[in-house]
Amino acid sequence: MADARKLKILFLCTGNSCRSQMAEGWAKHLKSSCIEAFSAGVIPVGVSTKAIEVMAEAGVDISRHRSKHVDELLGNEFDYVITVCDYAKELCPIFGGDVKMFHRSFEDPSFTTGTTEQVLAEFRRCRDEIKAFVQTLPESLGENQ
Repeated sequence: MADARKLKILFLCTGNSCRSQMAEGWAKHLKSSCIEAFSAGVIPVGVSTKAIEVMAEAGVDISRHRSKHVDELLGNEFDYVITVCDYAKELCPIFGGDVKMFHRSFEDPSFTTGTTEQVLAEFRRCRDEIKAFVQTLPESLGENQ
């Protein structure tokens, strides 16, 4: 990155309710100096209230995010599309230009059953895994070339 231009990164998952929303939130919170972050889903279902809650616990507000279908963003010229679940990787549309694809799957906490605390613990685990991944960006993207 010879110039000061930010990398445009789209985080893509199935529902754009949890994992991709968390990734977008972390990227905006931790990497806004070098990344312009977006998120979308292949079958958007709305932003998870539990994702909003656990991100707020970590000091990141995603309460104003909305769930978007990937088609809404097809006109953008992204540098990277990062799929954060296997299903989105399979259904990812073709992006034009020089976009690079990167896949890093995270287990979906939305399917967790148990007590409220057990479910929130899974959302926190996922949040922290995604944070650790985002902290490696953009340098770790070169590893997948």
